Amino acid sequence: MAERSTAAVDVADSSGDEPLTAKADQSTADGVALNRERDTDSSQSEEAQGRSGGNESSGRTPPPELHSGHKLARRYRLEECVTRLDGFSSWRAVDEKLRRAVGVHLLPADHPRARSVLAAARSSALLGDPRFVQVLDAVEENDLVYVVHEWLPDATELTTLLAAGPLEVHEAYQMVSQVSQAMAAAHREGLAHLKLTPGAVLRTSSGQWRIRGLAVNAALRGITSDTPQRTDTEAIGALLYAALTQRWPYEDDAYGLSGLPKGVGLIAPDQVRAGVHRGLSELAMRALVNDGATASRQEPPCTTPEELVKAVGEMPRIRPPEPAFTAPPEYQRTTYQQGNYGRPAPHPGATQAMPAPLPPLQTRTGKALKWTVSALLIAALGLGSWQLADALMDHGKSDETGNTKTTDGNDKNGVEAKPAKPIVIKDAAEYYPDGKPQHAGDAGLTYDKDSSTYWRTYSYKGGPTLAPFKQGVGIVYDLGSEQDVSEASIGLYYAGDRTTATLYATDSLSSSTPLGSMTKIASGRTSGKDLSISAKKAVKTRYVLVWITEVPSAPGDQFSSAGYKQAITDVKFTG
Repeated sequence: MAERSTAAVDVADSSGDEPLTAKADQSTADGVALNRERDTDSSQSEEAQGRSGGNESSGRTPPPELHSGHKLARRYRLEECVTRLDGFSSWRAVDEKLRRAVGVHLLPADHPRARSVLAAARSSALLGDPRFVQVLDAVEENDLVYVVHEWLPDATELTTLLAAGPLEVHEAYQMVSQVSQAMAAAHREGLAHLKLTPGAVLRTSSGQWRIRGLAVNAALRGITSDTPQRTDTEAIGALLYAALTQRWPYEDDAYGLSGLPKGVGLIAPDQVRAGVHRGLSELAMRALVNDGATASRQEPPCTTPEELVKAVGEMPRIRPPEPAFTAPPEYQRTTYQQGNYGRPAPHPGATQAMPAPLPPLQTRTGKALKWTVSALLIAALGLGSWQLADALMDHGKSDETGNTKTTDGNDKNGVEAKPAKPIVIKDAAEYYPDGKPQHAGDAGLTYDKDSSTYWRTYSYKGGPTLAPFKQGVGIVYDLGSEQDVSEASIGLYYAGDRTTATLYATDSLSSSTPLGSMTKIASGRTSGKDLSISAKKAVKTRYVLVWITEVPSAPGDQFSSAGYKQAITDVKFTG
């Protein structure tokens, strides 16, 4: 009988949430990794990481012999094997049901670490934090255990970014800030990473940083700890050190980076490379002080991600660099412009003499000619005024007889109204300021141009108004750049009762932005499956929040029980 995780179904109602550690095994409990992350990306180092988890390597089950095109659960088609190591393999695959790329970890059901991998995957799936690559499914079936997770084709590993050189100071600041905040949130729920390397940190095309392999990567390799917060904090410090210097902060080379010279110990980043930001250099040392380093200022070391978040918050904010200004090309006068047509080009270096102005008409004949021209102009003006007055009188008479001119009611002063322009959505993330997401990994299904896929809420016992259970639920959309937003068309899965939604202009995809600081664009309500929200005046913004505060009552289905709930199938913006 297949044993499936609760990652694909609802596991909570409107009551309080239990800690995630109460819902999964303790395989990701606190601790220092038995094998520190100082290894390289070579196969030998990976095998060493696998052996660090215990004594089962001598009798290890060989990895399952699968091939491209193999299908799991009649849904996940394997495409390319990206890792085959230590009894498990990792694949790029296609979810044929939702028509999207996914990643899959595979190992035999009798593998010594199969139980801990399932427990770690389920714990990570329950977290639902969009700053982590989401676990979509965890299954034991047909003597196989496999974990399905998001695949981000537009994201770039930190390893790849560092191959081109150190990060720009603002990018390094954003990386350490977002990664430390995400890991602090995970540790509050009892989850640790324990294998936080440059290959586990990704930057998306929108500039957001995401972490993959939370708890799962360590479970696959048998890495355990006694003090995970200290281990993950030191790993974040190593990431920041590498981002500032393009060097790995230990003697061994790792992840395509050169290590420090042997015998010099751990020295501050600003002593390794000129021009390193002093504040970030000290922050890296405070995180790495766990290994015996001494910060240049007498400040306490950061031993937990929460302390690291506080230290980043106390730093002066590092602003992004000003965009480089490119001077326009020098104006080139062509031979077809006034005054040059048909003339030869001047000889280089030669000064072209200006023609002398004509003398004024100062003679007796000239004066007579000027008076004659003036009289003719006065006569022409008088005749023109008389004709204009006569035409206006005739026009007034024709209006009195009923011959009136009509214009379209939508036009102003006879000018046709500007047609609405569709806006392309670049990215999306669920917005949950209370820290309790609905289905954060499915936000992208609301603009994939497929009405059969959707993002949904949980089922609530009271309604239609979600408060006081929740103030609302919603998704923030990234339009790629600032756009004039005037209207939204929202496709809904459930009809009946009423659905109320409001559009807000915000400054990022983050759930940490309070609703009170956003600019309201417009609101709308419907009892059907289509909701159109129009603003009286377009608002210029890059990020738009669709915030739902009332949902209809709907019967139970395969995903959730009967109650007050809603799902979004499609979202389109026009401006």
